[in-house]
This record gives sequence, structure tokens and C-alpha cells, in this order.
Amino acid sequence: MDLKEIQNLIKFVAKSGASEVKLEMDDVKITIKTGSEDDGRMYVQQVPMNMPQQQQQQAPVQSQQQQPQTVAAQESPAPMANDDDKYVTIKSPIIGTFYRKPSPDKETYVEVGSEIKEGDVLCTIEAMKLFNEIESEVSGKIVKVLVDDSSPVEYDQPLFLVDPS
Repeated sequence: MDLKEIQNLIKFVAKSGASEVKLEMDDVKITIKTGSEDDGRMYVQQVPMNMPQQQQQQAPVQSQQQQPQTVAAQESPAPMANDDDKYVTIKSPIIGTFYRKPSPDKETYVEVGSEIKEGDVLCTIEAMKLFNEIESEVSGKIVKVLVDDSSPVEYDQPLFLVDPS
């Protein structure tokens, strides 16, 4: 697992309200424990499976509730908002990795200028090795793709701008 995937997992656990999550994969074992409500900290323990238990590392991680606010402020500058008011923003319903194609050897689902209908598949988001097809909730024309292929996305992050007219 890379750092981005671990950060996404931490954010998911923070939003879910779970007190402890354990994840074991082929080469890594990760345990995420939330602290008490007062200190607002989470503890992440990552243990490579091929190393002895003595070498476990445990580090406090700052509460993830503060980070999404700063990210949102950086992503949406005020002057751009006026230009985009006439467009519908399609947002990510889950945390995961954004893919524009169903598989590497296939064509992209949609391009800028593509006409879409309600229910058309726009992209795929991979979360925990599950590939979720994201369908359009509106009809219109794709004006802008806001995320690069194979990029991590957050819950409620804008993915596409659609002109509904």
C-alpha cells in the first residue's frame, strides 16, 4: 500500500466513526485505532508481514477532520465559482482511485464534449479492490474533467462539470 491509500483509509475510518480497523494484505498489516473523543487523534500501526513484531511502529496521526477543510479551500478559488455556476458538478460518492477507462486497453467512458444521459457510466472508482461504476445523475454535455486518471479521490470531491442545457 502506498501513502495515499493509507491516508484515504484513515479518512474513511474517521468519517465512519469506527473505533478500530484492522487490515491484512499480502505484505502489510495495518491497524487503525481512534483515540478518545477529547484528544481527536488516531493511531496507525503498519507492520510489514515479513518482519518481526519488535519492529512495529506506532505513530499518532492528526485528526482528519481538519485536513478536508484546507483541501477544499485550495481546490475552489472564488473567481472560478462564478463561471461554473451554470454547470452541474458530479461528485465522487466514495473514497478511492479514479479511473476514466473500464480497463487499461479500453477507451475512456467520456471525454470533454461528450453528450451524456442520466444513468450513463462516467468513470470507475476503485475502493478496497472493488471497482464501482459511477453513473450520471443528469443529462447534458461534459464540459470539464476535474480529476486525472488513476488519481485518488475523496468523498464528495468534484469529478466532472456538466452543462445540463
